[in-house]
Amino acid sequence: MALRCQSLCKLALIFLILAIAASQVTSRKLQEASLSEKHEQWMSKYGKVYKNPEEKEKRFRIFKDNVEFIESLNAAGNKPYKLSINEFADQTNQEFKAFRNGYRRPDGLTSRKGTSFKYENVIDVPATMDWRKNGAVTPIKNQGPCGSCWAFSAVAATEGITQLTTGKLISLSEQELVSCDTSGVDHGCEGGEMEDAFKFIIHNDGITTEANYPYQAVDGTCNKTNEASHVAKIKGYETVPANSEEALLKAVANQPVAVSIDASGSAFQFYSSGVFTGDCGTELDHGVTAVGYGATANGTKYWLVKNSWGTSWGEEGYIRMKRDIDAKEGLCGIAMDSSYPTA
Repeated sequence: MALRCQSLCKLALIFLILAIAASQVTSRKLQEASLSEKHEQWMSKYGKVYKNPEEKEKRFRIFKDNVEFIESLNAAGNKPYKLSINEFADQTNQEFKAFRNGYRRPDGLTSRKGTSFKYENVIDVPATMDWRKNGAVTPIKNQGPCGSCWAFSAVAATEGITQLTTGKLISLSEQELVSCDTSGVDHGCEGGEMEDAFKFIIHNDGITTEANYPYQAVDGTCNKTNEASHVAKIKGYETVPANSEEALLKAVANQPVAVSIDASGSAFQFYSSGVFTGDCGTELDHGVTAVGYGATANGTKYWLVKNSWGTSWGEEGYIRMKRDIDAKEGLCGIAMDSSYPTA
């Protein structure tokens, strides 16, 4: 009798294990089907088309991994920012970095000689600043699959100082820098740096408009005719003393500033809203523009940063990054290498 009970118990246990396994398989299949449907909806939303079924399957697997990462971080609920399934959700982080960044960090950055800093003796700065509200920031642009962030950063800073000195907000040409500024560090879609872009504008005696020299997201041959039509000029540029958020604050209080950051993390790739505090280092790889600063209702201080990844990324193209952190470099190295044009 005891042996029969043992046999029945073992059989019952086997059935229970099989039932649990079957349930798990069914759950995974349902989840996979749900993600597949979500991928189809995402493709439709962003107009994604793949060259063949194999490529689609590959992209779906990447999409699946990214969705799991996004949902896991959001579900944790312990961060002041959120991620979202944006247009970059079918790209690995390595692919994303290869096409969307492009800042070329100068050799010997830490020992590079600085310039004068005209805001050094500024004592009082406003508690908050948003250069968008002061009419010094053009709408969000999109660099596309081209490592031209440096050009967008330099142009945004130049647009800002032009408006502040002339009263006119003019959208200037990133493509002129991408195609024509190729004799120094800057190499179009292969990357560059903002200071070199400022030097080009100075030596070229100005820069033309976006309308006159539209952005193409490719290197291209310099159009000398379009390039010759200058509408904005700068006299020079200055660098912000490195590793000082206080110095950066003084500069941003007075004009939009070109800054370099480490934007290599997956959390940055899928940032959607809130004050970003994500994991990032100081391997500067992306040029953006600090166009303001402020604090949340609970007192968290932040930088207001204009990016060049289109309006579907972040807070309609912007990111708020935590300000005044313990590290002297600032979050993601934002205080390490900043500069602004003078006019």
